[in-house]
Amino acid sequence: MYTGEILKDTSKYNGKERPWRIKKLDNLTYAEYLEVLKFKKANRVRDCGNVLKFAKTVDGMKLYQTWFCHSRLCPLCSWRRSLKNSYELQKILDEANRKVPKAIYLFLTLTEENSQIGDLKENLRSMNSSIRRLMQYKKVSKHLIGYVRSSEITVNRENYTFHQHMHILLMMKSSYFNSDSYLTNMDWAKLWKKARKLDYEPIINIQKIRAKSRHGQSALISSAKEVSKYQVKDSDYITNNKESDLIILDELEKSLQGSRQLSFGGLLKEIRHNLLFDKKEDDLINIGNDSDSSNIVKTVMFKWNSSISDYVSWE
Repeated sequence: MYTGEILKDTSKYNGKERPWRIKKLDNLTYAEYLEVLKFKKANRVRDCGNVLKFAKTVDGMKLYQTWFCHSRLCPLCSWRRSLKNSYELQKILDEANRKVPKAIYLFLTLTEENSQIGDLKENLRSMNSSIRRLMQYKKVSKHLIGYVRSSEITVNRENYTFHQHMHILLMMKSSYFNSDSYLTNMDWAKLWKKARKLDYEPIINIQKIRAKSRHGQSALISSAKEVSKYQVKDSDYITNNKESDLIILDELEKSLQGSRQLSFGGLLKEIRHNLLFDKKEDDLINIGNDSDSSNIVKTVMFKWNSSISDYVSWE
């Protein structure tokens, strides 16, 4: 039975309340859109995160049990996946720094012209193939230790085009800046044009990652968060304009099916495998330090109550 207590799940790290209610409301809108578009998974998506079981510990609450739909664009799953990716990438980089403490890091952003409706899926596939080709060029590979690549898509609602671009965190040998094969921004642009087989000059950006940012946080951690964030923001396909949302979501669903948001290479791929992160890709419950279940005091359950549009405790 409902006890009337509204869910309030606060992060012990920053004191902020986790956005369960907002993400569930967006999840329901997403499921409604899928139903209109005749995607069979609509009902499965609607059931995502309906019941949340938390473990109360001496440090607060942590998610203990639920059912996620794992749809790529589900707002609930995307949020949890972003948290998971960020934590795991930071752990991978910690281990990489332990193994190669003198390595340097570069943050590379690769872009190309926007995709029209019907072209996004193929352009994403071709970009991924081109990145693998880019990493194999001798000017890059001779100094490359490892990398992680993420894809990001933003939407232009005025003409229904999609700006697909790639963020790549490069782990390089310390000799990179002291060698004849150091690559300027223009050099990287030429290599990307060649790898992608473009007939125009692409816009790219390459930056060395500083040891510290102006705010004191590790710039490497900031870059890790940038790489591991959402592939597409749910605000790009869930707005007050349903007609426009449906056009955009239809293209995104068809284009992202079977694709990967993150891919790893070199030492970073090896470390990810050794940490068993590649075996836990579907686990959106145990994220980061919250996976420790050794000090559980009791468990509590919250169910989604559609009449008040919120999670309410249940006994």
